[in-house]
Amino acid sequence: MKERRLTLNAEKRKAIADVFQSHWEREQNPMRQKHIEAIQNYDAIRPKTLELVNNIVRKHQPQEHVDTIREMTNLYGRSGGELHNDNCFYFQKPTIEVDEDGNEKDSYDEVHIDFTLDPFVDGHTRKAFAYSYYRDELKSKGLDPDFDLKLDNDKTKRNPRYYEAESQVRKYLGFESSNDANKGSTHANVWDNADKIWVIGSSYCHSRQFKVDDTTYKVLQLFKIAQAQVVKTHEQLFHYVENKMQKLRLGLKSYKYFDQAKALADKLGIPLNESVLNESSSMALSVYSPENLASLLEDKEVLTREQKIAFARKQMQQSVN
Repeated sequence: MKERRLTLNAEKRKAIADVFQSHWEREQNPMRQKHIEAIQNYDAIRPKTLELVNNIVRKHQPQEHVDTIREMTNLYGRSGGELHNDNCFYFQKPTIEVDEDGNEKDSYDEVHIDFTLDPFVDGHTRKAFAYSYYRDELKSKGLDPDFDLKLDNDKTKRNPRYYEAESQVRKYLGFESSNDANKGSTHANVWDNADKIWVIGSSYCHSRQFKVDDTTYKVLQLFKIAQAQVVKTHEQLFHYVENKMQKLRLGLKSYKYFDQAKALADKLGIPLNESVLNESSSMALSVYSPENLASLLEDKEVLTREQKIAFARKQMQQSVN
């Protein structure tokens, strides 16, 4: 008897696409390696930059001056002076600016060094560094660190799904409110409270301009470049995979049977078998099995939206395991 061919539907096509995407993101992706190297480079240059910044600050504001102000504030409160424990700094390199008439005037080049998880990286969305740095961790938690890149700079594409993904990612990283028990352990909070240097002045870091020479300025610029590369390689990684996925999705729409997708996977060296389709289908069946559905329909305390989502995820995870 001729073996019956397995027919595809939208759910099965998505399950197959997920297999391809996972493979391209991890197994055969030169952009992923660049992304990993960018993070490693940032991790290596960060402590060296912190040491350099500390030396610059202490040169302009000696430790004995800081100790004197601390003693004065202990006696007289803010009237004794201001100190701030900071991880945000501005540095200036004096230079000469020439206008269109050939007149020279004193000017400066400026570099902003920020050791928090949300540094300003020119030309990029705020928090883009955090989404990139913790991309793998976010994906392992079922969150979408690429939600902002999917807009392709078109803000009109923002929809409820976008805002939900944004809220979930920001809350996990610690950029949105959370309960006091977990607030101190979030990534954002840990970064905000690490690698700080005592400075004389208020909390407005732009109000403090530390002058540096040309050599020091160039070294500080390397840190900014390292931050930018973490963000840039994330974008490259996303677009590399998404370009392939767009073509794959179009192809899968034209496939009626599983063996067609299997033949494509075999040619590309991507492991694909029918079990992924069974797992995909069983998830919905597990969530709405008689026992689980009965539990949902019983007259109990009304669950919040977040509780319902958590329940569904738990059931789906159990079905996989």
